[in-house]
Amino acid sequence: MTTVTIKSGSYRNKPVANVSFALVKGFQTGAKGNFVTVKSDGYFGPEFDEVRIKVDSIEDIEFAAGAPVLANDTVEQPHVEVVHESDEQAIERIRTRFQILDEMTKAATTGDIRAMIVSGPPGVGKSYGVEKIVEQACLFDKLSGKRLRAEVVKGSATPIGLYQTLYKYSDKNCMLVFDDCDSILVDDVALNLLKGALDSGSKRKISWLSESSSLRREGIPDSFNFNGSIIFITNLKFDKMKSQKLKDHLDALQSRCHYLDLTLDTMRDKILRIKQIAADGALFENMDLDKEAETEVIEFMEEHKNSLREVSLRMAIKIGQLRKSFALRWKDMARITCMKSA
Repeated sequence: MTTVTIKSGSYRNKPVANVSFALVKGFQTGAKGNFVTVKSDGYFGPEFDEVRIKVDSIEDIEFAAGAPVLANDTVEQPHVEVVHESDEQAIERIRTRFQILDEMTKAATTGDIRAMIVSGPPGVGKSYGVEKIVEQACLFDKLSGKRLRAEVVKGSATPIGLYQTLYKYSDKNCMLVFDDCDSILVDDVALNLLKGALDSGSKRKISWLSESSSLRREGIPDSFNFNGSIIFITNLKFDKMKSQKLKDHLDALQSRCHYLDLTLDTMRDKILRIKQIAADGALFENMDLDKEAETEVIEFMEEHKNSLREVSLRMAIKIGQLRKSFALRWKDMARITCMKSA
């Protein structure tokens, strides 16, 4: 079955955080709030088979395929992976995609690229390179005491907050990076604002037609031309959406800008991404691990990939820290702190 990870939820008032389950029925809203139906598999006791885990919103659920599964969607059986490329070829494919991401981000800081959507699973370093380039682009602004011409926006954004942010960075050569802001995609008002900012026309006019005291207070007009650049980083795969309504909106966004899929769709790809970063010397830098210890950490992750709470660069760093601090007991500690409960 398709799997989901509950990042934050509860069942019968028992907190559930960062636990993976087999999905039975997708996200839905009932009389008592939002929930998703999963296989208990003994987690809540042997007497429970299928349970409904309550969540505050769909963003509290991480879907294995990257795309949200709603209640009326068909829960697909797992895809059987067929390997058509060697590990070396796959690593080179992944490295090339991230190099393209770096190059296009640099072009966005100069306004040569006006809009780009970047899709890939969490924990693979989508944001790291982008944020580093943005920081370099703002270095002169910092040294001269000027207002920074670029900003990385993380987390949820209200429609009016999005409008204010777009106005603040609407000048030419300004740049916005939206990271982990998928809530924008499920709010019609926010989504229409984003569409306007990503429009392919020569002029991108953004309007706010509702009365707003906060806009008046800050001297923000009810319409303006957006001349900046936008990078939208998401965990969703736009071409894999099951909700037709959301898919239509995402297709409209995708048609307006560059779309870069990092093609990290399988567990194998994630492991190879970790190996690629380690081979390039960037994964365990400043951790003072020798090559043998680095290899042990990666081999441990590969051996236990289906039991780890997540397979990501963050997890590799956590286990690397245990390897450095507890040379004799690091595996036991990793099993307890980094693996899902049995």
